[in-house]
Amino acid sequence: MHASHQAERRRSSRRRRRPRRRGRGWLVTALTVAGLLGSAAVLLDGRSDASSGAPRQRSAVSAPPEAQTKTKDKKTTKETKKENTTKETKNENTTKRKTAPPPSPSPTDTGSEVPSKGTGVFVTAQAGGAKVGRGPRPLRYVVKIETGLGLSPAQAADEIAGILAAPQGWTHNPAYAFQLVSAGQPHDLTVSIATPGTADALCWAGIQQDTGGEYNCEVPGGVVVNLKRWVEGSPTFDGPIHDYRALIINHEMGHFLGYTHTTCPGPGRLAPVMMQQIKGLHGCVANAWPYDRNGAFVSGPKVP
Repeated sequence: MHASHQAERRRSSRRRRRPRRRGRGWLVTALTVAGLLGSAAVLLDGRSDASSGAPRQRSAVSAPPEAQTKTKDKKTTKETKKENTTKETKNENTTKRKTAPPPSPSPTDTGSEVPSKGTGVFVTAQAGGAKVGRGPRPLRYVVKIETGLGLSPAQAADEIAGILAAPQGWTHNPAYAFQLVSAGQPHDLTVSIATPGTADALCWAGIQQDTGGEYNCEVPGGVVVNLKRWVEGSPTFDGPIHDYRALIINHEMGHFLGYTHTTCPGPGRLAPVMMQQIKGLHGCVANAWPYDRNGAFVSGPKVP
């Protein structure tokens, strides 16, 4: 009895302890759940800032500060590049406007352009004048101009007549006299003004001289004047174009009168009119007239 009674008491005691263990387990479980819920509440509550305690606005996507800084930097860089590109474009356009050459003016006829070759057809000036000089028998001459040059035959004839009548010209010699006659009148010689190509052809046909599109010549029955020289003068002659035209006429008319080429008589002296001054002055001073201001004939050594 005693042994069974004690066994009974032990079983009762076990029955009484079990509820306490179950209650304690529930308590532990409840506390654990409460702790977890509290931690979750803390984790889920993002409305307070730990550093300042100030309210923080939530956004759909919250980028870290470094990412925001990089984004701002990228925007700033792009805006700066765009601004610089705009400035460069403006500067480039301004530079182009400043450095762009002005438009070329429309070409105008200055009267100095000479065609290399003309028609080969001549018109004689309708002009005439009185005898100039004291010679017993004047040399009668006509002036012809190649057509299509825009050069007035009458004006050219008057200019040539003035050259031959000048006091320092050939009429200073009492043996010579000249007279300009009009087209259709009897004449002793012809003064022709022609383009370089036509002048070359006439000079070669007359005396077989190659004038190379640059020079004038004297041919049987007349004088051929290269239009280039008549219009442009010579790079070796320092003076007005009218003076160089006087040199042309006096030089070629001198050949017709029987004078030959001479050269420079000495440095600083006047070049003889019969000197080929276009080929160089050789120390002489350019001169368009057979006689100087004192009436002395300007001469020099003959060219062999």
